[in-house]
This record gives sequence, structure tokens and C-alpha cells, in this order.
Amino acid sequence: MGNNRPNKIYKKFQTIVRNLILFIVFLQVAINFAQVTSYVDTTQIKIGEEIQYTIQVMADTTDLVLFPEGQSFSPLEMIESYKVDTIFEQTKYKLIKKYWLTQFDSGSYTIPRQRVVINNKPYDTDSVLVEVADVLVDTTKQKMYNIKPALEVKRPPFDFQNVLYWIIPLLILLGIGMYIFFRRKKKKEETEQQLPPYEEAIVALKLLDESHLLIEEKSKEYYSSLTEIIKRYLHREVDDTALESTSEELIVRLKLHKDAGHFEFDSGTIKKLDKILKRADLIKFAKMKEQTGQAQADRGVIGEILDETKEIIPELTKEELLKNEQYLEKLRIKKLKKQRIKVILGVFIAIIMSGILYGSIEGFDNLKDKVLGNSNRDLAEGRWIKSEYGNPSVIIETPQVLIRTEMENFKSSNAVIKDKNLFTYGNIREQLFIKVSTTQFNQEQDFVLETALDEALSKLENEGAKNMIVKREEFETEKGIKGIKAFGRFYIQVSDNKVLKNPRDYELLIFAQQNGLQEVLVVYQNEGRFSEDIKKRIINSIELEVIQQN
Repeated sequence: MGNNRPNKIYKKFQTIVRNLILFIVFLQVAINFAQVTSYVDTTQIKIGEEIQYTIQVMADTTDLVLFPEGQSFSPLEMIESYKVDTIFEQTKYKLIKKYWLTQFDSGSYTIPRQRVVINNKPYDTDSVLVEVADVLVDTTKQKMYNIKPALEVKRPPFDFQNVLYWIIPLLILLGIGMYIFFRRKKKKEETEQQLPPYEEAIVALKLLDESHLLIEEKSKEYYSSLTEIIKRYLHREVDDTALESTSEELIVRLKLHKDAGHFEFDSGTIKKLDKILKRADLIKFAKMKEQTGQAQADRGVIGEILDETKEIIPELTKEELLKNEQYLEKLRIKKLKKQRIKVILGVFIAIIMSGILYGSIEGFDNLKDKVLGNSNRDLAEGRWIKSEYGNPSVIIETPQVLIRTEMENFKSSNAVIKDKNLFTYGNIREQLFIKVSTTQFNQEQDFVLETALDEALSKLENEGAKNMIVKREEFETEKGIKGIKAFGRFYIQVSDNKVLKNPRDYELLIFAQQNGLQEVLVVYQNEGRFSEDIKKRIINSIELEVIQQN
């Protein structure tokens, strides 16, 4: 008897410990299930159809929650992972994470357990069995064809036209630059190699003597070269207008220089030069034939005039040389400025011509957008984002992700409203403003869409919309969800005495469910080409989550 009593006590203790362990395990499992739940919208699909897999987590505001990422749903394939949606319930947050899964082979598949980590503690969801069925094909109605052989695809042809748009302006700029460079180089070389006036004239006369112009009876060319030699010499030494002057004007100016005492010209020398210049004009313009030996005689007289003129030209003093150098430096700077202006003008003309060429081919609106930029075009041609917002959710495609906005007037203790979410992009004063608002009620509501629309328009007026033009009509999404739409135009009042000059167009859509209200607002500055396309793309992308009723 004494030995049985301790055994009974031990067995009772063992039973109590086992029950306590089972109770703790049961409590932990119950807590886990209360914190993390998962479900799918269907367990039977056809090949290629999608399954929506949802994980819900109840957590505190300070909890760190990590959802599964990557291809952790094998053998099913994850095609899209939505961002986490947050719903505030009493003192906790409900975190909702949705995935789109699919499978391209028929059969039975099991979605494995997914692990959610909350504050470094793992929680596993239940596995789910999914049936993927074949798509039946009626071969009596659908003809069957043999598999076609692989074809070699040729490389696309070289787009010469696209390259030409850039080559032509570059060639124009390159041609202008080379022309200016070689012209400046040639002038510089001529300046560096230029002889003194007297030596230059003597060399030119020797070259004229060696020519065969007189033998070939080219008197006009001979006298043109002869008169140019003497005029160029006088231009450099006596009068800087000699090259541009007529024969008569040159003789008059030489006499003026003689009378003013600038140069001690001999009257006989001026008369000799006058006769030669007049004879040259008759030969060049009146086609007069010179007498035999006249050309050689005139050439000899020009040589004598050069010698006489050289002797009467006084040598420059140091002060005159200095002034001359300063004058030449000013001329050089002035000439350099003109060359720079020509270069800038050439580049400017090349740019204008390139712009005209590009605009005539691609359109001047495209040219304006390339040069000045266009924010609406950047939004329209950029990468858009399709995402889900609020509860009941609104799925919408926008140029940028909408940002959650805190609701200042909403209180979680509201007896009617269960949850309210607001997401926005930009503000009402900018070129594009998007607002998505969702409201979930504690119980079913009998909504009047007109009333809800009036309240939304009143809020818009409170935000600064003035002189509103309101048009109303019914609206239906591509999936058949009906709502009401208001659209029109208004001006924005920024202060008591200031209203923005450019009006804003808007579209406001209201959808109502038995315990949910969804609102989408798009406000934009209508600039024609891209703003209207942006608005249409946003409105046409709207999809709504329909709340299933028990």
C-alpha cells in the first residue's frame, strides 16, 4: 500500500504536466492563427488563369512584419506582388498582402506554407490544394494545323533616315567651322609672308614681265595687273582708299596730298600716272588696241613712278611708328571681333537650320518638347504603375504611386464608418492631381449616388474650386460596375483676391456598395496633346473590388 501511493501521486503529476503542455501548445496555435491568416479566391482554375492569394496579419503599430517575397509559391508561379495595404482596427493594424499566382500545366498542385516573420518570430500559413484544368478544344469546330518550321528572321534594315537627321546638322556645323578655320589660317599666312610695299610691287612687276600675256595678246589682263600693282603700292604707302578708288578719284586724291604737303609729288609724275590709268581704262572697258610697244613703255613708267614715290615718302618717326602700331593693334582687335561675330552668327544659323529641318520632319511640337521640355509628355511616355488602394480596394494605373494621406477629421471610434483611406498624387494647383478615397462602413448602407456626388463636389469647392461647371452622367467600368460621374471645369482660388488664370478640367467618379463607397478624382490642366490622354488612361484603367455579401 505504501508503495502504490507515491506511484499514484507521480501519475497524477504527470497527467497535470501533460495537460498543461497541451494547453500551452493549443494557446500558441490559437494565437498564431489569430495573428496570421491566409486564403485564396478560388481553388480551381484553367491553365494560365490567375489565383489571388491573400495573407492577413493583425499586428501592433510597433511590430516589424516581413511577408514572403520571391518565388516561394512553387510549383505555382508568382506573376505579381501587390504592396501591403494597411487598415486600422481599434488599437491594431490589419496588414493585407496580395499575390497573383498561376500555373501553365494541368494537374493538382499544393501551394506550400508561407512564412511570415513578426518581430523575428516565424508564423506559417496553411498549405492550399489547387486544381489546374486543361482548356478543352473541340477539334470538330477548331481546325488543326501542322507545326510550321522555324524561319530565319532578317536583321532590320539600317535606319539611314534617322541617322540623317543628326548627320546633316553636324556636317553643316563642321563645314562652317572648317571654312572659318582655313580662311583665318590663309589670311594669317598671307600677313606673315607679306613683303614691304616697295619690294612687293617690284616682285609683282617681275612676275608680270615673266608672264606671256602680251605674247598671247591679252592686253586687258596685262593692264589690269599693271594698274593693280601701282594702286596696291599707293594703297599701302600713300592713301588707304587707292584700291577702292576709280582712276579719276585716285588722281584727285594724289593732288590733294601734294597740295596739303603730305607728300612732295612731282606734277609730271602725277600726269604720267593719269595717262597710264586712262589708257588702261580704255583698253579694259572700251576694248581699245594699244600701239606697238606701248605696254612695255607703260610698264617702264610704272617702275619709275615706284622709284620716285619711294624717295619722296618720308621715314616715320618713333612716335609715328608707335601710333601706327597702336592703330594696327586696334584694327586687329576689331577684325578679331568681326570674325567672332561671324562664327557665332554661323553657328546660330546652323542651329536654326537644323531646328527647321528637324521640325519639318518630326514636327515642331516635338522640337519644342525636346528643347523646352514637357512635363505632361514625360508623364504620358514614362513607366506607369498599376496598384491597389484602400478597402474596398480601387485598382488604378497612374504615372506615379499614390501616397497615403492622413485623414484629419476621421475618428476610428465613429459608429458608422469602419475604415476610411485617402491616397493622392500632387495637389489641386499643379498640372495633374489624382485622388482615390475609399470608405468602409460597419453595416450595410442605402446610398444615394447623387447625394454622395454633391458632397464630393462641396469638398472640392472648399479646397479652392470656384466657378465650377458641372455635368453629370452615369458611368460603368469595363467589368460592369455602375457609378456616377461629374465632369467639367473650374478655376482655383489661391487667396481672397487671387484666382489662377488657367482653368482646370476634372472628372469625379463615385461608386457605392452595400457597405463601401469608392471615389476617384482626376484634376488636370488641359493643354491638348498629352493631358487628355493621361486623363483617359487613368479613368479607363479603373477596376473595383466588389465586396462579396454573405
